Amino acid sequence: MCKLKKALYGLKKAPQAWYSRLDVYLHKQGFKKGMVDSNLYIKSENNHQVIIVVYVDDIIFGGSKDEMCKDFANQMQIEFDMSMIGELSYFLSLQVNQLKNGIFISQIKYVKEILKTFTMEDCKPVSTPMKTSCKLTKDDMSPSVDQTMYMSMIGSLLYLIATKPDILQVVCMVAWFQASLKETHVTAVK
Repeated sequence: MCKLKKALYGLKKAPQAWYSRLDVYLHKQGFKKGMVDSNLYIKSENNHQVIIVVYVDDIIFGGSKDEMCKDFANQMQIEFDMSMIGELSYFLSLQVNQLKNGIFISQIKYVKEILKTFTMEDCKPVSTPMKTSCKLTKDDMSPSVDQTMYMSMIGSLLYLIATKPDILQVVCMVAWFQASLKETHVTAVK
């Protein structure tokens, strides 16, 4: 019998072992875990910060001082077998544009994918998220529709509210209906 001291990539416990090892290493380097998000780490030195976000096996980081970021990247490459992909431009359906006057995040590409998925590429844009005269009820008499498609549309919109808070109220209103869906519900979502 052999006793493994490392979790092998692809096994159930591998992500937990990776995160645990990374967590210990980051604490040794002086990083503190975020109070709200356990995947967020912050290191402060002389009024400068390096902020790290861990998402499964991807690490996004940035800071207020280039030297601190470069030191972090070099230390990580020495400690772990990792590669630097470069400046963040697209991550989890978020487009990131880093300009001199700020960082801008959008989901334009994701919106286009949603419209294509639900065959709405040629739809007409509107200035408000929903008609003000729209009244949704569970006792609607219009024809029934596919629940799977409706749930998929709602899920896509829920992810979109990260960068479009103006549609939050409307998405929550249509998400309220999950069973016995009717054509009027799908029309409202569209």
